[in-house]
Amino acid sequence: MCDSLNEGQAAGRKTIPVSEAVGTVLAHDITEIRPNEFKGRAFKKGHVVKEEDVCHLQRLGKEHLFVLSIGEDEMHEDAAAYALAEALMGEGVAIKGEPKEGKINIIAEKDGLLKIDRDLLLKFNMTGEVMCATLHDNTLVRKGQVVAGTRAIPLVVKKGAVDAAVSAAGQGEKVIRVKELRKPRAGIVITGNEVYYGKIKDAFAPVISDKIKSFGGEVVGLYYAPDEESFIENRLRELIDAGADLLVTTGGMSVDPDDVTRFAIRKLGAEDITYGSAALPGAMFLIAYFEKPGSLEFGVQSSENSELSTQNSELIPVLGIPACGMYAKATVFDLVLPRILAGEKIGRLELAELGHGGLCMKCETCRYPVCPFGK
Repeated sequence: MCDSLNEGQAAGRKTIPVSEAVGTVLAHDITEIRPNEFKGRAFKKGHVVKEEDVCHLQRLGKEHLFVLSIGEDEMHEDAAAYALAEALMGEGVAIKGEPKEGKINIIAEKDGLLKIDRDLLLKFNMTGEVMCATLHDNTLVRKGQVVAGTRAIPLVVKKGAVDAAVSAAGQGEKVIRVKELRKPRAGIVITGNEVYYGKIKDAFAPVISDKIKSFGGEVVGLYYAPDEESFIENRLRELIDAGADLLVTTGGMSVDPDDVTRFAIRKLGAEDITYGSAALPGAMFLIAYFEKPGSLEFGVQSSENSELSTQNSELIPVLGIPACGMYAKATVFDLVLPRILAGEKIGRLELAELGHGGLCMKCETCRYPVCPFGK
Protein backbone atom coordinates (compact mmCIF):
# COMPACT_ATOMS: atom_id res chain seq x y z
CA MET A 1 0.00 0.00 0.00
CA CYS A 2 1.32 3.48 -0.86
CA ASP A 3 2.56 5.96 1.79
CA SER A 4 -0.39 8.34 1.24
CA LEU A 5 -2.84 5.59 2.16
CA ASN A 6 -0.85 4.72 5.23
CA GLU A 7 -0.86 8.40 6.25
CA GLY A 8 -4.62 8.54 5.72
CA GLN A 9 -5.21 5.52 7.92
CA ALA A 10 -2.83 6.90 10.57
CA ALA A 11 -4.99 10.04 10.78
CA GLY A 12 -8.14 8.00 11.44
CA ARG A 13 -9.12 7.87 7.80
CA LYS A 14 -9.61 5.00 5.45
CA THR A 15 -9.58 5.01 1.68
CA ILE A 16 -11.72 3.24 -0.87
CA PRO A 17 -11.12 2.78 -4.60
CA VAL A 18 -13.02 5.24 -6.79
CA SER A 19 -14.58 2.31 -8.63
CA GLU A 20 -16.24 1.27 -5.35
CA ALA A 21 -17.22 4.77 -4.24
CA VAL A 22 -20.71 5.04 -5.78
CA GLY A 23 -23.15 6.00 -3.04
CA THR A 24 -20.51 7.29 -0.64
CA VAL A 25 -20.27 10.90 0.54
CA LEU A 26 -17.19 12.96 -0.30
CA ALA A 27 -15.41 14.09 2.84
CA HIS A 28 -13.57 16.97 1.16
CA ASP A 29 -13.67 19.21 -1.90
CA ILE A 30 -11.94 17.93 -5.03
CA THR A 31 -10.19 20.49 -7.22
CA GLU A 32 -10.04 20.42 -10.99
CA ILE A 33 -7.42 22.26 -13.02
CA ARG A 34 -7.67 22.73 -16.77
CA PRO A 35 -4.70 24.85 -17.91
CA ASN A 36 -5.76 28.26 -19.24
CA GLU A 37 -9.42 27.30 -18.77
CA PHE A 38 -10.47 26.56 -15.21
CA LYS A 39 -9.25 26.05 -11.67
CA GLY A 40 -11.82 25.40 -9.00
CA ARG A 41 -14.02 22.94 -7.21
CA ALA A 42 -15.18 19.99 -9.31
CA PHE A 43 -16.88 18.14 -6.46
CA LYS A 44 -18.05 19.68 -3.22
CA LYS A 45 -17.64 18.13 0.18
CA GLY A 46 -20.84 16.24 0.96
CA HIS A 47 -21.47 15.26 -2.67
CA VAL A 48 -22.88 11.74 -3.08
CA VAL A 49 -20.80 9.94 -5.69
CA LYS A 50 -22.83 8.78 -8.70
CA GLU A 51 -21.99 6.23 -11.37
CA GLU A 52 -21.29 8.98 -13.90
CA ASP A 53 -18.84 10.66 -11.50
CA VAL A 54 -16.42 7.73 -11.46
CA CYS A 55 -14.86 8.45 -14.88
CA HIS A 56 -14.66 12.17 -14.09
CA LEU A 57 -12.85 11.47 -10.83
CA GLN A 58 -10.44 9.12 -12.58
CA ARG A 59 -9.69 11.80 -15.20
CA LEU A 60 -8.74 14.04 -12.30
CA GLY A 61 -6.22 11.43 -11.20
CA LYS A 62 -8.29 10.15 -8.30
CA GLU A 63 -7.93 6.41 -7.90
CA HIS A 64 -8.93 6.44 -4.21
CA LEU A 65 -11.18 8.63 -2.07
CA PHE A 66 -11.04 9.42 1.63
CA VAL A 67 -13.76 8.29 4.01
CA LEU A 68 -13.17 10.16 7.22
CA SER A 69 -13.39 8.93 10.73
CA ILE A 70 -12.73 12.04 12.81
CA GLY A 71 -11.56 11.44 16.38
CA GLU A 72 -12.62 13.45 19.40
CA ASP A 73 -9.26 15.23 19.40
CA GLU A 74 -9.49 16.17 15.69
CA MET A 75 -11.31 18.72 13.53
CA HIS A 76 -12.34 18.74 9.89
CA GLU A 77 -10.62 21.45 7.85
CA ASP A 78 -13.86 23.46 7.45
CA ALA A 79 -14.60 23.57 11.17
CA ALA A 80 -10.98 24.50 11.83
CA ALA A 81 -11.13 27.29 9.23
CA TYR A 82 -14.09 28.90 10.96
CA ALA A 83 -12.33 28.75 14.34
CA LEU A 84 -9.15 30.25 12.89
CA ALA A 85 -10.98 33.06 11.08
CA GLU A 86 -12.94 34.04 14.19
CA ALA A 87 -9.70 34.26 16.18
CA LEU A 88 -8.02 36.44 13.55
CA MET A 89 -10.84 38.89 12.80
CA GLY A 90 -11.25 42.24 14.50
CA GLU A 91 -13.31 45.32 13.68
CA GLY A 92 -14.32 46.01 10.11
CA VAL A 93 -13.85 42.53 8.63
CA ALA A 94 -16.10 39.51 8.03
CA ILE A 95 -16.10 35.98 6.60
CA LYS A 96 -17.02 35.71 2.93
CA GLY A 97 -19.34 32.79 2.29
CA GLU A 98 -18.46 29.25 3.30
CA PRO A 99 -15.10 27.48 3.22
CA LYS A 100 -13.93 26.44 -0.23
CA GLU A 101 -11.43 23.61 -0.38
CA GLY A 102 -10.92 24.19 3.34
CA LYS A 103 -10.07 27.89 2.98
CA ILE A 104 -12.03 30.85 4.30
CA ASN A 105 -11.68 34.32 2.78
CA ILE A 106 -11.86 37.35 5.06
CA ILE A 107 -13.22 40.55 3.51
CA ALA A 108 -13.48 44.21 4.44
CA GLU A 109 -16.89 45.17 5.79
CA LYS A 110 -16.28 48.82 4.89
CA ASP A 111 -13.92 51.12 3.04
CA GLY A 112 -10.91 51.90 5.18
CA LEU A 113 -7.33 51.20 6.16
CA LEU A 114 -6.27 47.58 6.65
CA LYS A 115 -4.32 47.00 9.85
CA ILE A 116 -2.35 43.78 10.28
CA ASP A 117 -0.58 42.88 13.51
CA ARG A 118 2.46 41.37 11.84
CA ASP A 119 4.00 40.03 15.05
CA LEU A 120 0.85 38.12 15.97
CA LEU A 121 0.43 36.91 12.39
CA LEU A 122 3.93 35.47 12.51
CA LYS A 123 3.22 33.71 15.82
CA PHE A 124 -0.01 32.32 14.36
CA ASN A 125 1.74 30.94 11.28
CA MET A 126 4.57 29.50 13.38
CA THR A 127 2.23 27.18 15.30
CA GLY A 128 2.15 24.71 12.42
CA GLU A 129 -0.65 22.95 10.48
CA VAL A 130 -2.45 26.28 9.94
CA MET A 131 -1.83 29.34 7.79
CA CYS A 132 -3.07 32.85 7.15
CA ALA A 133 -2.03 35.12 4.27
CA THR A 134 -2.99 38.80 4.18
CA LEU A 135 -2.57 41.94 2.15
CA HIS A 136 0.05 44.38 3.39
CA ASP A 137 -0.48 46.34 6.57
CA ASN A 138 -1.76 49.90 5.92
CA THR A 139 -3.33 49.01 2.57
CA LEU A 140 -6.37 51.07 1.58
CA VAL A 141 -9.21 48.64 0.95
CA ARG A 142 -12.78 48.78 -0.32
CA LYS A 143 -15.90 47.19 1.12
CA GLY A 144 -16.15 43.55 0.01
CA GLN A 145 -12.46 43.28 -0.91
CA VAL A 146 -10.66 40.09 0.16
CA VAL A 147 -7.98 41.09 2.68
CA ALA A 148 -6.90 37.66 3.99
CA GLY A 149 -7.33 33.92 3.65
CA THR A 150 -6.89 31.26 6.33
CA ARG A 151 -7.11 27.48 6.57
CA ALA A 152 -5.89 24.39 8.34
CA ILE A 153 -3.37 22.70 6.07
CA PRO A 154 -4.27 19.02 6.67
CA LEU A 155 -7.72 17.71 5.78
CA VAL A 156 -8.09 16.62 9.40
CA VAL A 157 -6.18 18.63 11.99
CA LYS A 158 -5.57 18.04 15.66
CA LYS A 159 -7.69 20.25 17.91
CA GLY A 160 -4.53 21.05 19.86
CA ALA A 161 -2.96 22.64 16.77
CA VAL A 162 -6.03 24.77 16.19
CA ASP A 163 -6.19 25.76 19.84
CA ALA A 164 -2.52 26.81 19.77
CA ALA A 165 -3.10 28.98 16.70
CA VAL A 166 -6.23 30.55 18.19
CA SER A 167 -4.29 31.29 21.38
CA ALA A 168 -1.43 32.89 19.41
CA ALA A 169 -3.87 35.12 17.52
CA GLY A 170 -5.51 36.22 20.75
CA GLN A 171 -2.43 37.51 22.56
CA GLY A 172 -3.22 41.16 21.86
CA GLU A 173 -5.29 43.17 19.38
CA LYS A 174 -7.00 41.17 16.68
CA VAL A 175 -4.65 40.30 13.85
CA ILE A 176 -6.83 41.66 11.01
CA ARG A 177 -8.82 44.90 11.21
CA VAL A 178 -10.17 47.57 8.88
CA LYS A 179 -10.35 51.04 10.35
CA GLU A 180 -12.72 53.63 8.93
CA LEU A 181 -11.18 56.91 7.79
CA ARG A 182 -12.53 60.26 8.87
CA LYS A 183 -13.26 62.85 6.20
CA PRO A 184 -10.75 65.67 6.66
CA ARG A 185 -11.45 69.39 6.68
CA ALA A 186 -8.13 70.59 5.35
CA GLY A 187 -6.53 73.99 5.35
CA ILE A 188 -3.72 74.49 2.84
CA VAL A 189 -0.95 77.08 2.76
CA ILE A 190 1.21 77.18 -0.38
CA THR A 191 4.49 78.90 0.53
CA GLY A 192 7.25 80.42 -1.54
CA ASN A 193 8.07 83.90 -2.82
CA GLU A 194 8.20 82.66 -6.40
CA VAL A 195 4.54 81.59 -6.28
CA TYR A 196 3.23 84.38 -4.04
CA TYR A 197 4.67 87.12 -6.26
CA GLY A 198 3.58 85.40 -9.47
CA LYS A 199 7.00 84.49 -10.81
CA ILE A 200 5.90 80.89 -11.41
CA LYS A 201 2.54 79.18 -11.61
CA ASP A 202 1.53 77.10 -8.61
CA ALA A 203 1.23 73.35 -9.21
CA PHE A 204 0.77 72.29 -5.60
CA ALA A 205 -2.83 73.35 -4.93
CA PRO A 206 -4.60 71.00 -7.39
CA VAL A 207 -2.44 68.03 -6.34
CA ILE A 208 -3.08 68.42 -2.61
CA SER A 209 -6.74 69.35 -3.09
CA ASP A 210 -7.41 66.29 -5.24
CA LYS A 211 -5.79 63.98 -2.68
CA ILE A 212 -7.87 65.47 0.14
CA LYS A 213 -11.06 65.10 -1.88
CA SER A 214 -10.22 61.49 -2.78
CA PHE A 215 -10.86 60.69 0.90
CA GLY A 216 -14.22 62.45 0.86
CA GLY A 217 -12.70 65.51 2.52
CA GLU A 218 -13.02 69.20 1.77
CA VAL A 219 -10.63 72.12 1.57
CA VAL A 220 -11.92 74.79 3.98
CA GLY A 221 -9.36 77.33 2.84
CA LEU A 222 -6.30 77.78 0.65
CA TYR A 223 -3.78 80.58 1.02
CA TYR A 224 -0.57 81.58 -0.71
CA ALA A 225 2.22 82.94 1.45
CA PRO A 226 5.67 84.44 0.92
CA ASP A 227 8.67 83.08 2.79
CA GLU A 228 7.82 85.00 5.96
CA GLU A 229 7.31 83.17 9.24
CA SER A 230 4.65 85.49 10.67
CA PHE A 231 2.65 85.57 7.45
CA ILE A 232 2.56 81.76 7.23
CA GLU A 233 1.71 81.47 10.94
CA ASN A 234 -1.21 83.90 10.61
CA ARG A 235 -2.66 82.04 7.63
CA LEU A 236 -2.48 78.77 9.55
CA ARG A 237 -4.32 80.33 12.50
CA GLU A 238 -7.02 81.62 10.18
CA LEU A 239 -7.51 78.13 8.77
CA ILE A 240 -7.87 76.68 12.27
CA ASP A 241 -10.47 79.34 13.05
CA ALA A 242 -12.27 78.35 9.83
CA GLY A 243 -12.67 74.81 11.15
CA ALA A 244 -9.70 72.99 9.65
CA ASP A 245 -8.84 69.73 11.42
CA LEU A 246 -5.83 69.09 9.19
CA LEU A 247 -3.23 71.65 8.11
CA VAL A 248 -1.08 71.13 5.04
CA THR A 249 1.81 73.38 4.05
CA THR A 250 3.79 72.98 0.87
CA GLY A 251 7.28 74.13 0.03
CA GLY A 252 9.82 75.81 2.27
CA MET A 253 10.96 72.53 3.82
CA SER A 254 14.62 72.37 2.70
CA VAL A 255 17.73 73.82 4.36
CA ASP A 256 17.77 76.89 2.11
CA PRO A 257 17.83 80.09 4.24
CA ASP A 258 14.62 81.27 2.53
CA ASP A 259 12.78 78.10 3.51
CA VAL A 260 11.10 79.09 6.76
CA THR A 261 7.86 77.09 6.70
CA ARG A 262 8.91 74.67 9.43
CA PHE A 263 9.88 77.61 11.67
CA ALA A 264 6.44 79.15 11.14
CA ILE A 265 4.87 75.85 12.19
CA ARG A 266 6.90 75.91 15.41
CA LYS A 267 5.93 79.54 15.99
CA LEU A 268 2.28 78.52 15.62
CA GLY A 269 2.73 76.56 18.84
CA ALA A 270 2.84 73.12 17.26
CA GLU A 271 4.45 70.36 19.32
CA ASP A 272 5.77 66.84 18.71
CA ILE A 273 7.50 68.17 15.62
CA THR A 274 9.25 65.52 13.54
CA TYR A 275 11.28 66.71 10.58
CA GLY A 276 12.57 64.14 8.12
CA SER A 277 11.23 60.78 7.01
CA ALA A 278 12.86 57.55 5.78
CA ALA A 279 10.96 57.60 2.47
CA LEU A 280 11.96 58.75 -0.99
CA PRO A 281 10.34 60.86 -2.32
CA GLY A 282 9.67 62.72 0.90
CA ALA A 283 12.83 62.83 3.02
CA MET A 284 12.20 66.47 4.04
CA PHE A 285 8.65 65.78 5.19
CA LEU A 286 7.51 67.34 8.47
CA ILE A 287 4.70 66.38 10.81
CA ALA A 288 3.64 68.20 13.96
CA TYR A 289 0.55 68.58 16.12
CA PHE A 290 -1.20 71.77 17.20
CA GLU A 291 -3.30 71.52 20.33
CA LYS A 292 -6.58 73.34 20.04
CA PRO A 293 -8.16 73.63 23.52
CA GLY A 294 -11.81 72.96 24.23
CA SER A 295 -12.72 69.94 22.10
CA LEU A 296 -13.91 66.72 23.71
CA GLU A 297 -14.53 64.82 20.51
CA PHE A 298 -11.18 64.17 18.93
CA GLY A 299 -9.37 60.90 19.61
CA VAL A 300 -5.64 60.62 19.08
CA GLN A 301 -3.39 57.59 18.93
CA SER A 302 -0.10 57.58 20.76
CA SER A 303 2.89 56.39 18.76
CA GLU A 304 3.86 54.18 21.69
CA ASN A 305 0.80 51.94 21.84
CA SER A 306 -1.20 53.05 18.77
CA GLU A 307 -4.41 53.08 20.84
CA LEU A 308 -7.04 55.78 20.78
CA SER A 309 -7.18 57.89 23.92
CA THR A 310 -9.72 60.66 24.45
CA GLN A 311 -8.26 63.99 25.45
CA ASN A 312 -9.71 67.37 26.42
CA SER A 313 -8.21 69.08 23.40
CA GLU A 314 -8.14 68.63 19.69
CA LEU A 315 -4.79 67.70 18.20
CA ILE A 316 -4.66 69.06 14.69
CA PRO A 317 -2.02 67.39 12.49
CA VAL A 318 0.22 69.80 10.60
CA LEU A 319 1.93 68.32 7.55
CA GLY A 320 4.82 69.95 5.74
CA ILE A 321 5.10 68.64 2.18
CA PRO A 322 8.45 69.15 0.40
CA ALA A 323 8.73 70.02 -3.28
CA CYS A 324 8.54 66.37 -4.38
CA GLY A 325 4.81 66.43 -3.60
CA MET A 326 4.31 68.70 -6.60
CA TYR A 327 5.63 66.39 -9.31
CA ALA A 328 5.81 62.84 -7.91
CA LYS A 329 2.56 60.88 -8.02
CA ALA A 330 3.29 58.98 -4.80
CA THR A 331 5.28 60.39 -1.88
CA VAL A 332 5.47 60.03 1.88
CA PHE A 333 2.29 62.17 2.03
CA ASP A 334 0.34 59.32 0.41
CA LEU A 335 1.73 56.83 2.94
CA VAL A 336 1.04 58.94 6.00
CA LEU A 337 -2.29 60.65 5.27
CA PRO A 338 -4.50 57.50 5.42
CA ARG A 339 -2.97 56.54 8.75
CA ILE A 340 -3.67 59.97 10.18
CA LEU A 341 -7.27 59.78 8.96
CA ALA A 342 -7.54 56.37 10.67
CA GLY A 343 -6.67 58.03 13.98
CA GLU A 344 -2.99 57.20 14.28
CA LYS A 345 -0.48 59.65 15.65
CA ILE A 346 2.62 59.63 13.46
CA GLY A 347 6.00 60.37 15.00
CA ARG A 348 9.67 59.56 14.63
CA LEU A 349 9.19 55.79 14.99
CA GLU A 350 6.48 55.56 12.32
CA LEU A 351 8.48 57.69 9.87
CA ALA A 352 11.65 55.69 10.53
CA GLU A 353 9.81 52.41 9.89
CA LEU A 354 9.02 53.61 6.36
CA GLY A 355 12.65 53.01 5.40
CA HIS A 356 11.97 49.35 4.56
CA GLY A 357 10.00 49.62 1.33
CA GLY A 358 10.06 53.40 1.30
CA LEU A 359 12.10 53.76 -1.88
CA CYS A 360 9.99 54.63 -4.94
CA MET A 361 11.08 52.71 -8.04
CA LYS A 362 10.14 55.61 -10.33
CA CYS A 363 8.45 53.31 -12.82
CA GLU A 364 7.82 54.75 -16.26
CA THR A 365 4.09 54.18 -15.68
CA CYS A 366 3.18 54.73 -12.04
CA ARG A 367 0.73 52.13 -10.70
CA TYR A 368 0.68 53.26 -7.08
CA PRO A 369 -0.75 51.90 -4.80
CA VAL A 370 -0.34 48.60 -6.68
CA CYS A 371 3.42 48.61 -6.17
CA PRO A 372 6.03 47.99 -3.46
CA PHE A 373 6.28 51.65 -2.35
CA GLY A 374 5.48 51.95 1.32
CA LYS A 375 5.04 48.20 1.76
